Amino acid sequence: MSTINWNNGRLIELGEGDTATSNGSLNNGQLYCLFFYNAAGNDASTTLQVVWSNSQPPVSVTVPGTTMNQGLAALCFIDGSQTNTVSIAITNGNQGAKIQAFIGSVKMPIDTNGINNKKLPLNGENQSFEKFTRFYAVPESHWYSGQIQSNINQFTAVQFAERSAEVIIVNKLVNPDTVIKYAGDAKDFVTITTSDTQTSPFNLQGNGQQLVWINADSTQNSNQAYISVQSLSELYLENNTTELEALSSLA
Repeated sequence: MSTINWNNGRLIELGEGDTATSNGSLNNGQLYCLFFYNAAGNDASTTLQVVWSNSQPPVSVTVPGTTMNQGLAALCFIDGSQTNTVSIAITNGNQGAKIQAFIGSVKMPIDTNGINNKKLPLNGENQSFEKFTRFYAVPESHWYSGQIQSNINQFTAVQFAERSAEVIIVNKLVNPDTVIKYAGDAKDFVTITTSDTQTSPFNLQGNGQQLVWINADSTQNSNQAYISVQSLSELYLENNTTELEALSSLA
């Protein structure tokens, strides 16, 4: 039984009776998500309690059971404008429980030890997800086109802006509500986008602020999933230059 200082949102591991607290480290105006993976050696689900307010009851999050650390993540969103502190606990009675957790946002985790923290090239080339992968980018003030693709059922990733998030589910099969939870009013700032095919396309308009993409899927699924984002401004300039060169050759 241990108490963990979680102020930097780093990747941690908890067992039965353990708690972790991020005290005063959540920023006003930012949206956060707690990512929970079941790392136990058995197929038993584990329920955590997320404490975010003295006046509101904890949020119960059940992390689905799995074997060989291959399960999907359970998610809990928290609005930093409602609280700057959050604690998680695995209560006694969850025998053999082992949960890996980290805090994701445009800010978190501050300590990326154990996280694949990578700058996302905005050149349209596919970038492979891995477990605990966090891509970040600062798109300029124009339009971009992107997509997440996977041939695995129910692949899930989360895109973060400052105070909003989009949960993107590719090849959706089942309702994700059982593994996505919310503290307080956080649900008001989260959009869930699903696709019944192997690709989920999206457009985004850069504004000079950082965006972050974090996968919420298992190791074997993440290795077969990709993200790509391309600047439409550069594509337009490239096409326009080609047309001008063609016209010049006719002159």
